[in-house]
Amino acid sequence: MYEFDWSSIPGALPFLWEGMKVSLEITACAVLFGIAWGTLLAMARLAAIKPLTWLAAGYVNLFRAIPLVMVLLWFFLIVPQVLRGVFNLSATTDVRLASALVGFALFEAAYYSEIIRAGIQSVPKGQVAAAAALGMTYAQAMRLVVLPQAFRNMVPLLLTQAIVLFQDTSLVYVSALADFFGVAYKVGDRDGRLVELLLFAGAVYFLICFAASQAVRHYQKKLNAHGAH
Repeated sequence: MYEFDWSSIPGALPFLWEGMKVSLEITACAVLFGIAWGTLLAMARLAAIKPLTWLAAGYVNLFRAIPLVMVLLWFFLIVPQVLRGVFNLSATTDVRLASALVGFALFEAAYYSEIIRAGIQSVPKGQVAAAAALGMTYAQAMRLVVLPQAFRNMVPLLLTQAIVLFQDTSLVYVSALADFFGVAYKVGDRDGRLVELLLFAGAVYFLICFAASQAVRHYQKKLNAHGAH
């Protein structure tokens, strides 16, 4: 019968924290870029210019149809070559983190764009007409009237997607990047305590994601209560 030994975990905590910082960095960058690029994609899909709509729809459908791990693997193979060619980097320069950031950001933008598009469509069209009656251009109406209301409605969904993204950061193992999961696996393999380290990593992921989900649920309740008034 397997005997659990948790004694290697205290000594691994500094390494696990370094890995957690990598996971959080990837999450934060992907969320920020994903929302920014996703907003532009959503607006492009709602635009009256058909070629722009088709291009945005093609981008979204492409990334939503491909597994994330495959996207990360592609960018792990492609981005280093591009960066070394553009910036004349040496072959020994580690660009795995940059590859992961690009892959996650572009992938998540496709999902954020659908959330944002639904949020924009949830705003009554009369708001745009009222803004036009006040002399606003379409761009001004979107920036000052529609988007603020849309983002307020979709914040819970955006945060929920961020939680999913944090969980998905463990997939950067395909590039051997030392994120939280990757560090836990390596330390466990080194110390011969892989089961204990992976169980500990799973517990940490659960606690973080559960706490974040509860915070989102609490915010959703406050938002609904405010909307009722």
